[in-house]
Amino acid sequence: MAGIKALISLSFGGAIGLMFLMLGCALPVYDKYWPLFLLFFYILSPIPYCISRRVVDDTDSASNACKELAIFLTTGIVISAFGLPIVFARADVIEWGACALVLTGNVVIFGTILGFFLVFGSNDDFSWQQW
Repeated sequence: MAGIKALISLSFGGAIGLMFLMLGCALPVYDKYWPLFLLFFYILSPIPYCISRRVVDDTDSASNACKELAIFLTTGIVISAFGLPIVFARADVIEWGACALVLTGNVVIFGTILGFFLVFGSNDDFSWQQW
């Protein structure tokens, strides 16, 4: 039952994060939809880690290059997702208020993605790898 509660809370967190992103785009004060490009970063961020989990054996305790490369690529994607709204705001493409809403949405969404991998990342009966 704890897995169901975790899944519901993660979906609630994802909905709140997307709400902040949509508010940063669709409020009549801002009315620019450029921050929706962050959806690509939300989709791309877990992919390197998922690929490395499938390729690498977790039997050895030492770190390996594939896993570290995946963490490096994921970090680059996350940093880019935080940097893009700031670049848009500095270039006067979006307003600073929209940038703040989008950055708040980024914190919530990436926290939700991290929470998903922390809750469902173990190799027990209730794992994301079964999906």
